Amino acid sequence: MQNARPLPTYLIQRYQGWRATTFTENRVWYRRLAEDGQHPRAMVISCCDSRVHVTSIFGADTGEFFIHRNIANLVPPYAPDGDYHGTSAAVEYAVTALKVAHLIVMGHSQCGGVRGCHDMCSGNAPALEERTSFVGRWMDILRPGYDRVAGLPEGERIRALEQQAVLISLENLMSFPFVKSAVESHEMSIHGLWNDIADGSLMQFDPASGGFVSV
Repeated sequence: MQNARPLPTYLIQRYQGWRATTFTENRVWYRRLAEDGQHPRAMVISCCDSRVHVTSIFGADTGEFFIHRNIANLVPPYAPDGDYHGTSAAVEYAVTALKVAHLIVMGHSQCGGVRGCHDMCSGNAPALEERTSFVGRWMDILRPGYDRVAGLPEGERIRALEQQAVLISLENLMSFPFVKSAVESHEMSIHGLWNDIADGSLMQFDPASGGFVSV
């Protein structure tokens, strides 16, 4: 592969610093992880956004979370059609092979993917409407959520749609037979979270109230 290049120097220096400190101080733990395999307690589906740092938010150790990131933390509906399905594959592996106890979907504020969905659905992002747009076709998953919030005042709509991205994903998760079975047999629980990047607050979906409440 002629186009690949060596890592930037600053990344190599950061790696060397990690290897000399964190890795060296926890060498036995890393060896155990390698020999025993992974046994994460939870899977977290979060956004690709570089500002969303799930392990820092929860103070998670190496090996504790099985993490999958994609644009706008979306889960598509169950569709065993033989095509490529990265998110669905990650969910299948977490539930059927790793047997995680918790499956968490975490959305966040100022989500660019959700903003793109809003603009596309309101007719203001023609490029995303193109069949060739990977982002646009991925954000089609959230179109039902846009329909639910379209009548809200403009100032409330984006945040509501960010939270709909979490709810749509939870609903789609339950369309996976192995997820539905694990939830109904109480072998696994699913959770919906929304994080405000600016103030660090975290909200969770409360089925009793039908809305998001502070953690």
